[in-house]
Amino acid sequence: MQLTRLVRIGALASRGGRTVENVARACERGEVPATVAVCVVMRADAPAAERCRAAGVHVEVVAPEPAATFDDRVDAALRAHGTELVCLCGYLRRFRVDAWRGRALNIHPALLPEFGGAGMFGDRVHEAVLAAGRRESGCTVHWVDDQYDHGETVLRRTCPVHPDDTANTLADRVFREECLAYPEALRTVLATWAPGHGAGTAEKSATPR
Repeated sequence: MQLTRLVRIGALASRGGRTVENVARACERGEVPATVAVCVVMRADAPAAERCRAAGVHVEVVAPEPAATFDDRVDAALRAHGTELVCLCGYLRRFRVDAWRGRALNIHPALLPEFGGAGMFGDRVHEAVLAAGRRESGCTVHWVDDQYDHGETVLRRTCPVHPDDTANTLADRVFREECLAYPEALRTVLATWAPGHGAGTAEKSATPR
């Protein structure tokens, strides 16, 4: 299906904001038929907020308290900017997917279903991959469901694990794949875009570095 306008993405971030910036830049370059309309963060001074503002992405701050209304306020912030597709970009809270089922994606820095789930983020993931002796790692873009890192895979990219890797060196290599994977997954999804409709799966192998 040929899109006649740019799809409006609402991003959520808890950490440094590199993934939001990557998606926004891909959209600006015309690689993805979308625009990042807003990034929701929990603190005005979060590194993600500063990075997004510098990249020209509008930031909405949704404080975590009161907790009872947090999910409603996140939904309201996304809707206020006409969000059609949600992209979790290093978002560490569980996202209430109810209103966005089939319209919310996440990227995880490992090859799911391994090394995912509650508490598995950042260096914890890469340390677990190294401790398990894996020779390959990568990233997974998947649809969001009610469980952490569990929804249907849209796309994976792989990369080698080197014998002398640390969590930091592996993280850098995986992030290079993430920078390719999220835009590619978005192109896959938007090629047949309709609210509530998923996309096929794909896997790409990186050239060993």
